[in-house]
Amino acid sequence: MKLHKPILVGGLGLSFSLWMLDTWHDSIVQVGEFGLLSALAVGGGFWLLQKNRPGEQLNDMVVDRASVERGISQTEVIINQLAQEAANHPGLESLREQFAKLPLELDRREIQVAVTGGKSVGKSTVIQILKNVETLSTTSLQYTETAPLFARVGKNSDAVTLSELQKYDFVLFLTKGDLTDSEFQVLQQLKAAKQSTLLVFNKQDQYQVDERATVLQSLKQRMQGNVVATAASPLPVKVRKYETDGSVQEWMEQPAADIQQLTQQFGEVLAQQGKQLVCTTTMRKVLLLKAEAKDCLNRVRCDLSTPIIEQNQWIAAAAAFANPIPALDILATAAINAQMVMDLGNIYQQKIFLEQAQQVAETMGSLMLKLGLVELSTRAVTGILKTNAVTFVAGGMVEGVSAAYLTRVAGLSLVQYFEQQEIALETGNGLNLEKLHQVLQTVFQQSQKLAVLEAFVKQGVKRLLPEAKAVEVVG
Repeated sequence: MKLHKPILVGGLGLSFSLWMLDTWHDSIVQVGEFGLLSALAVGGGFWLLQKNRPGEQLNDMVVDRASVERGISQTEVIINQLAQEAANHPGLESLREQFAKLPLELDRREIQVAVTGGKSVGKSTVIQILKNVETLSTTSLQYTETAPLFARVGKNSDAVTLSELQKYDFVLFLTKGDLTDSEFQVLQQLKAAKQSTLLVFNKQDQYQVDERATVLQSLKQRMQGNVVATAASPLPVKVRKYETDGSVQEWMEQPAADIQQLTQQFGEVLAQQGKQLVCTTTMRKVLLLKAEAKDCLNRVRCDLSTPIIEQNQWIAAAAAFANPIPALDILATAAINAQMVMDLGNIYQQKIFLEQAQQVAETMGSLMLKLGLVELSTRAVTGILKTNAVTFVAGGMVEGVSAAYLTRVAGLSLVQYFEQQEIALETGNGLNLEKLHQVLQTVFQQSQKLAVLEAFVKQGVKRLLPEAKAVEVVG
């Protein structure tokens, strides 16, 4: 394999031509031993972090039919792009099936209600009573009782239940007393997901009147008034009847359910916000599917990006190792090269011309200097190499490994930056320096973990000093 692209532009300033790259080809440029597996090991925390990165949130989003339809269109674009770039992707069929349901979901008339809460709070009883309330019969309602919260682990864990709740239009959250910390945290998570929720203080009949009022007031203060009190299945009460002859008869009587507050407030919500509830639920499903599709697409592009980053990091290492320069000037050879910017941009559908790529390289270099990444990385690499005299005294070893490391950080940062973009750079938008600054810091921190650095330095030594392959680099 020979390279036919401009390499290490943006300040390399070395009389270092393609013949040297051919000479170093076997030990440096090949993407074999290091490969994709080591890409997941060296800097692996970065890719795992990406997997769990939260997607778009509903918090400040205005949700109406038009916004949902725009979200559906954006999701379709991503799925079509995935089909174009990876026609045989194993997740493509599932994504298309889920996508086909979204328009139907938006036109749905039935309101889906989840009834949740801890163990023994009366979920089943509340559902049975609500199904027979005439004032709610004008709306098509489907009730689902969730597994008890705070009671199990594993398959029925709270995290799974909370995830499932996002599929419902409305949540009735039942409690039988003042909120515990766990209950309050769950309610806050539902609020953050813009999940319409009504807190139901059930079994209020088990409290004395003054205690009942105190608990209800506390709940209203914590939930800003969005609370109702009920007694879906009141405890039997003892009734005494005194006869005229002085005898007394006693029996247990079952009081009628007290759910007036619940039915009144729930009915008002359904009447005023029915369509809005469906729109919001559909938008949540759209964003989840969009994030899933984008994750699949990014993984495909990640597989294509990894060998490009690896190739360029070892080219940068070869350049700096052959012609070592002062540590703080390593950036001139290592920050990034314009060709890599263009290659990564092409993978992520960001059209970048050579002049723009050079500007990106300069910007990345400037940010690295301002953040102190050059000095920090050089110091870390030096510290690891000092543990082995053979590798440390080798001319240019610190510069070579540092150059590779900085090139890798720059490449991974660009990948993460591109993954977050919705609009291609061809629209005329330049780099968002603030966002790039944040991405650089994140990637650098992930890559600074000692185990990650030691693995990378060891690999760099093997690349740059083949005769030292048997030498173990320890921290």
